[in-house]
Amino acid sequence: MTTAKSFYPPQRTLMGPGPSDVNPRILQALARPTIGHLDPAFIGMMNEMKHLLQYAFQTDNPLTFPVSAPGSAGMETCFANLLEPGDTAIVCQNGVFGGRMKENVERCGATSVMVENEWGRPVSLDKLADALEAHPEARLVAFVHAETSTGARSDAESIAKLARKHDCLTIMDTVTSLGGIPVKIDEWGIDAVYSGSQKCLSCTPGLAPVSFSEKAAEVIRNRKSKVQSWFLDLNLVMGYWGEGSKRAYHHTAPINALYGLHEALLMLREEGLEAAWARHRLHHHALKAGIEAMGMNFLVEETYRLPQLNSVTIPAGVDDAAVRSHLLNDYQLEIGAGLGAMAGRVWRIGLMGHSANKKNVLLCLGALDNVLCSMGVEINQGAAVAAANVIYHNEEN
Repeated sequence: MTTAKSFYPPQRTLMGPGPSDVNPRILQALARPTIGHLDPAFIGMMNEMKHLLQYAFQTDNPLTFPVSAPGSAGMETCFANLLEPGDTAIVCQNGVFGGRMKENVERCGATSVMVENEWGRPVSLDKLADALEAHPEARLVAFVHAETSTGARSDAESIAKLARKHDCLTIMDTVTSLGGIPVKIDEWGIDAVYSGSQKCLSCTPGLAPVSFSEKAAEVIRNRKSKVQSWFLDLNLVMGYWGEGSKRAYHHTAPINALYGLHEALLMLREEGLEAAWARHRLHHHALKAGIEAMGMNFLVEETYRLPQLNSVTIPAGVDDAAVRSHLLNDYQLEIGAGLGAMAGRVWRIGLMGHSANKKNVLLCLGALDNVLCSMGVEINQGAAVAAANVIYHNEEN
């Protein structure tokens, strides 16, 4: 340790499943002077943060704030507050993160009923309906809106409608969807939602925006047992994140990280949600044109494919890790490996937030073209960048 020096990370282009590239404006916000977490100026920023998050989530829920921990803690916040020992929850799984929901249910002392779906496809509404009919004791339905492990989008509005029909609350994972595709909490009737700061919001990792409907808040207030986690107990946390200028001390908030999230949300509002969604679609279409021009394809069907998280099928015989290593070492470019059942089968290429831009798309396609050709993989060499540029040319004209 005597040789330890200040750490200066290499400059990478982040096009994996997260984190995404952080806008310099957000990095500048992180470097602003630290003040106290009960300082009146900081509390004023917290009030703005709540309204900016309500805009991002498209909700009027008063119980909307960022948990002082990464997206996984946002997940646990939802489950730990809404479930009690002996409850039953229906969990829809179509990738890795549905499995993590199951873990949360069981650690709350509740029973999980799994609705298993093929990875790379959306949640089956028919299977969910059958599970709801078979388990009238269920209290809630949990699902991932945008499955990060596969790049598949599920029909959140229809899932919520089915859950309401059977008097169930809903918990929705929007870690990869918030800011990249439509997320409309109030319109869809979602009861609890969590996200992360490091994907389409393009902030640094470490914060988990959450929002709870009034129906969910009522369940939390009327619990029979204490929330198993003191830190995540919303009955305590909201004394700090509640409305007004007077706040009850709960924990020392990550002050500078919250500066960054505030700036990221402000930038999202300045761009406009519809414009942000359209930007992600445009760059996905350009990436798609290039990938297909090379002769490769996607895991997920186009009708429910995420524009911000692209699972590209790895050509037969190609060394997944070797390709990613070449991209990182030769081009300073990071793309993601497959998770779980998708390991070795797909590359996950992220186009999230600040990373969703023309420069990154063309860099990724050109680098992937060069690396695959240098490894002797049979692709249509030189076609990818040209195909993507056709998409951009058509958009610009």
